[in-house]
Amino acid sequence: MNDLFKALSDKTRRDILELLKTRDMSAGEIASAFPISAASISHHLNILKQADLVASVRDGQNIIYSLNTSVFQDLVSWVFTLQGKD
Repeated sequence: MNDLFKALSDKTRRDILELLKTRDMSAGEIASAFPISAASISHHLNILKQADLVASVRDGQNIIYSLNTSVFQDLVSWVFTLQGKD
């Protein structure tokens, strides 16, 4: 769970997740949406992958990234367990 919170703590990574809400994208498409280097985007994508927030599939020379919503479902379930019993 620490990887998840680390990944979500950075605005660029949250912006990448917002972008992937619309559709699956290649690393190049993601990089073109940000004013930072492709290497920096790659670093952010690796952190998101480590936290299982995104999945990747190779398509020829491209790597296509998609949002992994099951992790968010797990996070919401965990948050509800913190409410305790009344």
